[in-house]
Amino acid sequence: MRQTQTSCASRSRQRGLSLLFALMSLVALSLASLALVRSVDTSSMVLGNLGFKQDATAIADQATRNAITWLNTSGADLNKDSANEGYYAQVNDDVDVIANSGENKLLVNWDLDGCKVAQNMPGSSCKVRPHDADTINGATTNYVIFRLCSTAIGANDTGNSCAKPLNSTNSKVYRKGRKDYSDYEDFNTASGVYYRIVVRVIDARQTTSFVETIVHL
Repeated sequence: MRQTQTSCASRSRQRGLSLLFALMSLVALSLASLALVRSVDTSSMVLGNLGFKQDATAIADQATRNAITWLNTSGADLNKDSANEGYYAQVNDDVDVIANSGENKLLVNWDLDGCKVAQNMPGSSCKVRPHDADTINGATTNYVIFRLCSTAIGANDTGNSCAKPLNSTNSKVYRKGRKDYSDYEDFNTASGVYYRIVVRVIDARQTTSFVETIVHL
């Protein structure tokens, strides 16, 4: 009788240990499954962000082309500001196009909403108006253009300093193997100037991207 009772107690202890190990294995599997799900979610998020970055770049490229078309075909006097078109004939170092550099800045009123973006930036104001919004592939785009000149007068007028590309006027510049620095006079500035185009893209998820391009016409 005692032997039977001892055997029953031993089997009960074994079943208890088996249940304990089964529960521990279940917890381990659950943690592993959770880690796998989180890893997949993170990978999907990264891929989604990369996809948006590529889409935003393509959309911003189209918006930049629209800005270049405006420069070439609008008929506007590029020596003067055309604020309603988002064009400014001179560059201003105080302009903060993405509103993240602190106080006392000139901001771009991208949303045309009374300069709400300046509420947390004392001394700042929205004095730069972008071009009216366009929709490209479901995304909202705006752009603003700055001519890279010190003042809003003719690019070649006395007293104005404009960023211009250099043109070669002598075939010696292209000699292979050496360049004599005494040949500096072989370079002349071109007649055209550089323009800075800043594009803002907002996609359907309200994610915002800024792309800046320097062009010469």
